[in-house]
Amino acid sequence: MSDRPRHLFVERQTYRRRRLQDAARVLPVLGIVLILVPLLWAEGAGGVAMSSAVIYLFAVWAALVGAAMGLSIFLRDDREDLPEERRGEAE
Repeated sequence: MSDRPRHLFVERQTYRRRRLQDAARVLPVLGIVLILVPLLWAEGAGGVAMSSAVIYLFAVWAALVGAAMGLSIFLRDDREDLPEERRGEAE
């Protein structure tokens, strides 16, 4: 058997950062799916108007930009907050 202890849980901050990284990886796939949704809408009489589809696409684009900005703020590199002599150690 190994002498090192098995840790079942990781630190809360590490866990949250990993989940945010997972969300950043899934965001492009979600964006593709949401942008392709108008292809499933019916055309012509009784269908969705082109103006509604364009508004939908703009809203999806704006939401993706906002989500990416929010994720980038939370995932930014905190090394800039470290003193000058400690920055080399963090790399």
